[in-house]
Amino acid sequence: MNLNILTPERKIFSGDVYGVLLPGVQGYFELLDNHAPIVAALGKGQLKIFKDKNNSEIYNIDGGFVEMNSNKTIVLIEGAETVK
Repeated sequence: MNLNILTPERKIFSGDVYGVLLPGVQGYFELLDNHAPIVAALGKGQLKIFKDKNNSEIYNIDGGFVEMNSNKTIVLIEGAETVK
């Protein structure tokens, strides 16, 4: 699936990924390839990008929104800090 993570200032990530784990307002949920269309609010927590089954990136976020439709995912957040 194609993933774009955007803040008001810059693009955090753009590319094809295996999946993404997101902190929803009522708990974590995961979006994988060909997921059904969804729009959801995000809470504070860690966003984890699965580039493939062995490589991932983790960011701390304070909240935002995610939309997935036609295997394209857009995550809109206020800001993100990379977790090392």
